[in-house]
Amino acid sequence: MSDASLATRKSEKRKRKSKSTFREYAEAIIIALLLAMFVRTFVVQAFKIPSGSMENTLLVGDHILVNKFIYWFREPKRGDIIVFRFPKDERRDFIKRIIALPGEEVMVRGENVFINCGTPNNPEKCVPLDEKYVRFKPNGTVAGFESKWGPQKVPPGHLFMLGDNRNNSQDSRFWGFLKMGELVNHIPIRIAGYVFGLPFPCSLWSAPCWDDKIRGSAFMIYWSWNGDSGSPRWGRLASIIS
Repeated sequence: MSDASLATRKSEKRKRKSKSTFREYAEAIIIALLLAMFVRTFVVQAFKIPSGSMENTLLVGDHILVNKFIYWFREPKRGDIIVFRFPKDERRDFIKRIIALPGEEVMVRGENVFINCGTPNNPEKCVPLDEKYVRFKPNGTVAGFESKWGPQKVPPGHLFMLGDNRNNSQDSRFWGFLKMGELVNHIPIRIAGYVFGLPFPCSLWSAPCWDDKIRGSAFMIYWSWNGDSGSPRWGRLASIIS
């Protein structure tokens, strides 16, 4: 075999090896991206708290983890803190606490919330919810017209949501009940806040055509940053949200 032929074969072998290495890296990256998308879509997702509407349960600068699959196994319940698509602009995510469930009659009177109060004109005869997590900032008393709301019955498939910081929360008192989801005639695909419809025979199988408005249930603070002091809140790391 001539030197030229041997050199050509070595060159081709190096090219094949180079292509094989590139393919291995490309496959590893693609698999990692698909796995990350799967986890983010169906298992757990991270969010950052931008406002004080949930103080003192959640503070501005808290970074939280949200369970994406918990409601596959049970229905939402009172007290759950959930991330959901804002009904007035579904490109935005809100976080609030579930206060009233479908079929319940809810009303707000001052600092108290009543569920299924039989004497709405005399709420003092009813027992309000025990809400140790609620704050009324800045001075500890309720303020604004939202201190009197209802009574209204929560429609089927909806929830009544409130922030823990009642004087500083845009919640169901302002924009109404939260629809948990709806059946559409396509597969909803959401990318960067925009929704696209993928044609699908939803009449044959409706599950992929369910447009869920609830992103998941918040369960842990994994990081917290105090922007005023420019330092971490070490005591909040790995805190369970309740």
